Amino acid sequence: MEGKFSIDVSRARALIEDTLVWDTHSGFMPDPAADFDNLALWTDAGINYLSINVGFDLMPWQDSVRALANFRHRILARPDRYRLVESAADVRAAAAEGKLAVTFDLEGMVALDERIEMVEFYHHLGVRQMHFAYNRNNAAGGGCHDEDCGLTAFGRNVIDEMNRLGMFVDVSHAGYRTSMDVMVHSRAPVIFSHSNAKAIARHGRNITDEQARACAATGGVIGVNGIDLMLGRGAPLTQRMADHIDHLVSVTGPEHVGLGLDFGFPVDVADIDEIVGANPQFWPVEEGYHDGPVRFLAPAQLPEVVGILIGRGYDDTTLRNILGGNFIRVAGEVWK
Repeated sequence: MEGKFSIDVSRARALIEDTLVWDTHSGFMPDPAADFDNLALWTDAGINYLSINVGFDLMPWQDSVRALANFRHRILARPDRYRLVESAADVRAAAAEGKLAVTFDLEGMVALDERIEMVEFYHHLGVRQMHFAYNRNNAAGGGCHDEDCGLTAFGRNVIDEMNRLGMFVDVSHAGYRTSMDVMVHSRAPVIFSHSNAKAIARHGRNITDEQARACAATGGVIGVNGIDLMLGRGAPLTQRMADHIDHLVSVTGPEHVGLGLDFGFPVDVADIDEIVGANPQFWPVEEGYHDGPVRFLAPAQLPEVVGILIGRGYDDTTLRNILGGNFIRVAGEVWK
């Protein structure tokens, strides 16, 4: 822990270089203006797999399709750098080739246009995980910043279709009741792609120990994100991320914790602060979204996080699983 242990960053870097590292959610704006050269921020940090967001519930579904078409085209146009993967074996192969393995994700089910056949459409194009809601309620279920309606009949049908096709059922950003309903209904492991522990930071986007245990009971994994609002302000981001990992490991066991950094780079579209300010229903004032700039833990800071965990007594096997082994194990079980 910073202030109590020296941080062995060199050992941490060596471990990361020799480990398959999985980041289960990016946070940059899903817009064709995104500069994909910035994906070097992940590859330079030793990350081997990244799920790239192509839409969230504030966007019309047509914009999600446009973003997906554009991002897919650009990933496929650079086979020297990237590999669009379909299976856990593909991820391992891409890592062996020194390429960034990529799939796509959707934050919320507005992108389905209330049509069940859209699930297979997105799966065919490379989407391998979908959230039920992005902070607010939709036709599938309830969001974490809304009056949680729970899982709907449409949402249950969507889960059945995702289970059939082989997609991660993802309950980050969902309301408590909806997330618990989803974890009861799904026949496959359920994930929180980028959610932190409410016991450490009492933010509405974070999850309770009960939710964490329910996720583990499905065989799923919780990805810890690097956003300061969800980590809790007042300490270095690397220390706070280690705190959340520590807590979730104590609650679920080390085989159910991973990384979902939610890191973003600037995109030449409307300023994100303007988008947030214009849509307080998605980002409520009382949750701290408007209290100054939000900070993000960058991929390049992972060695410090790992170094802190080494100082807290984590062994190499446990760290390898948190860095990527847990998520690729579940991908091997779920993806088809």
